[in-house]
Amino acid sequence: MDLIEIETTRDLHPVDVIEHVAQSNDWAFERTGDDELAITVAGTWADYHVSFSWMEEFEALHLACAFDLKVPEKRVLEVMRLMSMINEQMLFGHFDLWEVEGAIMFRHSLLLSGGAEPTSQQVEVLLDSALEACECYYQAFQFVVWSGQSAKEALAGVMFETEGNA
Repeated sequence: MDLIEIETTRDLHPVDVIEHVAQSNDWAFERTGDDELAITVAGTWADYHVSFSWMEEFEALHLACAFDLKVPEKRVLEVMRLMSMINEQMLFGHFDLWEVEGAIMFRHSLLLSGGAEPTSQQVEVLLDSALEACECYYQAFQFVVWSGQSAKEALAGVMFETEGNA
């Protein structure tokens, strides 16, 4: 099946929309190029380094959210097991391990094919969902990397439900 190539034009560059949202929310950001913007967000467990990239050839706005937790070589296999267990629970986005850097990253994309424009609300939801996933699973990654727990133990340790008030 051949896809029909249609020339589309956009009123705004998708990264301009992200820049506007960042300015509106008083987020510290850096526009690292025409197609990229970086934001650092303080979370409960870590600072998250979020990069938005416009991928013209796919008409996709890509989000990558990394945190400062380096995976030593001896824990890579167990971290991969943990990511597999987490990713099967994810409806949107996924975790990756960049083995060369030993960095864990959450990735997600917003497809904007046919010239669709991103909205401020879509950008905020994209960022919120990435931060929520990182906050939810950060400790599990920590348990595997620093405490030597198995992926199954680490995931069970962060997925318990708290009842009542203290």
